Amino acid sequence: VVAMAGASLAHSTIQSNAQVGLANRLRGGPCRVHGPDLRVRIGETGMYAYPDVTVVCGPLELAPTRPESLENPRAVVEVLSDTTRDYDLGAKAAHYRHRASVQAILFIDSERRMVQLQIRNADGTWTLSDHVDGAVRLLDVEVPIDELYEGVVGLGVS
Repeated sequence: VVAMAGASLAHSTIQSNAQVGLANRLRGGPCRVHGPDLRVRIGETGMYAYPDVTVVCGPLELAPTRPESLENPRAVVEVLSDTTRDYDLGAKAAHYRHRASVQAILFIDSERRMVQLQIRNADGTWTLSDHVDGAVRLLDVEVPIDELYEGVVGLGVS
């Protein structure tokens, strides 16, 4: 369990940008985008998490917990801060990788312009890529890095 006491303005802005950007690009298809209030259950490890953004494609699979917990996320987005960076990139990412439905994990740093994408390959291995400019490709849509950081003073496009 990692204690969370609210988010910085940069964190909140990036989370919102990622949620809206993905939702706009995935609209009309089989995938839906959810914000940070949707709990995700990783049954293989027993972890419950509240990703900053969760993408689910197809029918929702919910565990009968209170609150309900999504069991089939296709992609998760975590906005990194100084206090969560090590846990998010380490142990939390390892939990997500255990879930077969998770095909992509996107980490967006809130303190420096850096986006890391982890993609599951067809053989089950993972590929890691770092991005500072251009766009990041997640679930067959391109999201510009500038858009993720839009409105973040010192890191984005005002």
